[in-house]
Amino acid sequence: MLNLAKKKTDHISGMRKRAVARVSVKPGTGKIIINKRPLDNYEPEISRHLIMEPLEIAEEAAKKFDFNVNVKGGGITGQASAVRQAIARILAKNNKALKKKFLDYDRSLLIADVRRTEPHKPSRSSAGPRRHKQRSKR
Repeated sequence: MLNLAKKKTDHISGMRKRAVARVSVKPGTGKIIINKRPLDNYEPEISRHLIMEPLEIAEEAAKKFDFNVNVKGGGITGQASAVRQAIARILAKNNKALKKKFLDYDRSLLIADVRRTEPHKPSRSSAGPRRHKQRSKR
């Protein structure tokens, strides 16, 4: 659990593609604020459900903390996945029993996916990194 004798808040980050989420957690009632907006107002709805996954797995352990999330970069889904990972990491850090639950459910809850898209090559940069001009055989 969060050791209140040493510090009142704890910080951790989560990443997905270009999105980076920074979470600060303090003892509370289970409120989640993302970029100064409550989770209930976070759109689209599928992203909200994605963010709720680690909270539903943790059940009562998540209701003891208030989460303040700052997320930047990437797209809508990347940001939601980064927030999801950051929340799961902070919960697993404070409760060792949850770590195994999270890893059994989905490894990406705790471990970042380092894959990135390949950069486009010069002269045909709009076509993609490896695509060539189509040629006729006859």
